[in-house]
Amino acid sequence: MPLTVEDYTWTQTETTVYISIPLKGVKTSKVDVLCTDEYLKVSFAPFLFEAFLFQPIDDDKSVARIGNGAAVFTLPKKEGVLWERLCRSVEKDKQRESREEAILKTQKKHAEKSQAKATKAQLEKKFTLETMMKLEEDERKSIQRMKDEECAKATAELEVWKEKQRKTEEEEEEIRRRTRGLTMHNSKHIHQRQQPDETYTLRPVQQPCRTRGEMSTRAQARCVEPAGPRESGCIKINFTPRVFPTALRESRMHEEEEWLMKQAEARRAANADLAQLEDLKEEERNPDWLKNKGDTFFRLGNYQAAVNAYDLAIRLNRAIPALFSNRAACHLKMRNLHKAVEDSSRALELLTPAVADNAAARVKAHVRRGTAFCELELFVEGLQDYQAALRIDPHNQALQADASKICEIVQGTAPSS
Repeated sequence: MPLTVEDYTWTQTETTVYISIPLKGVKTSKVDVLCTDEYLKVSFAPFLFEAFLFQPIDDDKSVARIGNGAAVFTLPKKEGVLWERLCRSVEKDKQRESREEAILKTQKKHAEKSQAKATKAQLEKKFTLETMMKLEEDERKSIQRMKDEECAKATAELEVWKEKQRKTEEEEEEIRRRTRGLTMHNSKHIHQRQQPDETYTLRPVQQPCRTRGEMSTRAQARCVEPAGPRESGCIKINFTPRVFPTALRESRMHEEEEWLMKQAEARRAANADLAQLEDLKEEERNPDWLKNKGDTFFRLGNYQAAVNAYDLAIRLNRAIPALFSNRAACHLKMRNLHKAVEDSSRALELLTPAVADNAAARVKAHVRRGTAFCELELFVEGLQDYQAALRIDPHNQALQADASKICEIVQGTAPSS
């Protein structure tokens, strides 16, 4: 049977009642409060405080502050009058009915809050979906507009080219016609000179006047010859060597070369997997495009859509650590803590060898896995991840503060909340 708390204190004004209840050394995490407009119960085993209030209060505006060894309640009155006493006398049967009624009211209020929260989440999800659909529609319109502009530009260029071709053909036909007329004229003079038994006086044959353009065209026709084959040769290429500023005994050249080889293998794997997904659009076969899409969904709060985008990108290429790390962040938001640990661990496996280029990514993966461990109340494992992140970024004050809090929880000097 619980022990009734008798050493509480209370004061009042015309509008508000203040109640202070000592917690008697009990942790704040173990205090349970039930409050309605006519009933207040504070339970912290093995102690119990119960009050059937003298007049109704506004429980929606009531405030409870629990800490420093006491629970202090601020209860606004519905009627602005001074009470004669804090509790009213109630028979045992009525007390049972009042308790049951208070429980039902509390359950109903929680159900209404849950329903309101679900409705709000549904509306936010609908708004996010409509926003994404609008963005995609604008993007499609922009792409279609660019296509139409490029098509119109190409059509205009084609018409200009056809007009130039037509003019060139007309000029060439005019040159051929004039050349043919000149040849027939010369042949006629030669035939007259070869007629037998005819007396005539030799005179120089006057060539018809040619324009400068015709003379230039005929000269080009005589001088142009087909070009011969090109000579073979070799082009010498000198590659600039990579220079590492550190001494050879301190160099991490082998680790960096291994990291670059892994990135190249990841790109080759992406190109190899594209052939297996023929039904996807061209941009949907690009892991980088899918990653950006998932990042956009994450910023808008649509974590499930972000997970779907990262899933497809990982299916295309399982060697990109950022995909697993970002999906771990989504699982953290959705409270899928074991999946967050799994994805963070996979990201850390891919972020090897440890070089300066992937230091920031390793810090994020350690913090996300450490956060998931702490949410699972595995504080020792979470502290190890935070300490690993601090070894990479020792000057990060936020990481130092979080690691100190987790250390206090592990040592039992701070509450787990």
